[in-house]
Amino acid sequence: MAKALRLADRGGAAARLIGACTSGAALALALAPFHFIWLVPLCLGLIGRQALSLEGWKQGAFYGWLLGTSYFAVAMVWIYEPFQIDAERYAWMAPFAVVGLAAGLALFWAAAFAAATKWGRGAARILVLIATLSLAEFGRAYLLTGLPWAAFAQFWIDTPVAQMLPLIGPQGVAVLTLIAFLPLGLLSLRPVLAVLPLAATALCVALVPSPPAVEMTDKIIRLVQPNAPQDEKWHPDLRWSFVQRQVEYTSAPGDVDLIVWPETAVPLMLHYAEDVLTQISAAAGQTPLFLGIQRREAGQYFNSAILLEEGGAPSQIYDKAHLVPFGEYVPAGNLMARFGIHGFASQAGAGYAAGPGPQVIDLPIGKALPLICYEAVFPQDVNAAPERADVLIQITNDAWFGTYSGPFQHLVQARMRALEQGLPMVRVANTGISAMIDPYGRIVDSLPLGVAGYIDVALPAPLAPTLYARTGDIWVFIFCIVLCVGGMAFSQSIARRS
Repeated sequence: MAKALRLADRGGAAARLIGACTSGAALALALAPFHFIWLVPLCLGLIGRQALSLEGWKQGAFYGWLLGTSYFAVAMVWIYEPFQIDAERYAWMAPFAVVGLAAGLALFWAAAFAAATKWGRGAARILVLIATLSLAEFGRAYLLTGLPWAAFAQFWIDTPVAQMLPLIGPQGVAVLTLIAFLPLGLLSLRPVLAVLPLAATALCVALVPSPPAVEMTDKIIRLVQPNAPQDEKWHPDLRWSFVQRQVEYTSAPGDVDLIVWPETAVPLMLHYAEDVLTQISAAAGQTPLFLGIQRREAGQYFNSAILLEEGGAPSQIYDKAHLVPFGEYVPAGNLMARFGIHGFASQAGAGYAAGPGPQVIDLPIGKALPLICYEAVFPQDVNAAPERADVLIQITNDAWFGTYSGPFQHLVQARMRALEQGLPMVRVANTGISAMIDPYGRIVDSLPLGVAGYIDVALPAPLAPTLYARTGDIWVFIFCIVLCVGGMAFSQSIARRS
């Protein structure tokens, strides 16, 4: 590590720019599906060292922007997949979408490095950078509808660090990650100061007990995965074959309490689907069925989930509230529709309308908080539920995400939501990965990516409300503000003495 940090000092500006690009791209490989965790201390240590040599806020901003662009381009390269569904029309846009999204998200990091370079002096610059980069990640998670995909906490899902999520949430784990590893940039300059934060963080993690075996309820749930490729899912000659496949899985022998189909599982609007829903209900018998379907009301279209009771009548309806920009709706959609610009995932005009927000509904397995696809990415939305649920239930169509990294990263975030809340999650995905997740974020049983089938699995019991479920991100945010002000004050005292 120390040798690598010394090499980072050589070569001046060119080395820093190359270092920014390579460090960012390599750091992204700590995410699913690779989980190269050993790259986290190496990359963050190199970033910390290079941050010390930045001169002026403009240089800092450019370094942070390059670093972020390379990180997000690799982490979110799966964004090109939706453009391949109708490749003749949209494939040319894919490179621009990947680079444009990465460059846009990197602006948050550019601001963080600009601030740290302007107001951080000496070793205290690392302290300021920890705070400003943490605040930048808050901004990325909350502002402009938010997009916390590829957040630092996602590195740790299969490690003991993940057990910090119920205590301090994903933003808190991100702050701990930076506290532990950015100071390694001081290793050849102040080795004790470099290693002490890592040792303290490791001690905190070690004090958190390992999760015990979870208690199981007597409720059995059938997870139905039709594996409908996105380019075939809505095809007039093929779409009903996928519905029939789900009907066959639904009618298979077994005593279950609830059957779950994925997002937009029925290729009709709800108000046109009465006959189809009656047939689906007949296949389910007396077992209620929770499924995704589109619906129209008062001239607006919704991406919805319904509970189908015996006889085919929907008794509960949930409308997706947190929509995907440019995926499910387009800003100024009515105007853009005149130019042929529509949301990719929407089959309804210029896009969907948003539902009223998080909603707890009554299911045969208890009180459930529904999450449709992208909604499972946002811990603050789960925390905003009007009451505590007994179970989280995510239905999704990850066929949009392809088969490379997107579905695996989406699953990681679903597991994190279960951990943060201390609640089990039922996750049903069109093409996979469908899974029953226990309240410690562990997968009880699953259907792999790209496989059609179903599983019957017992529902784990919920835990008591976690600290994070009660407090959310507010205390971590306040800590970051205090850390930022303290680091800047320390930097000023260093500047006055020098």
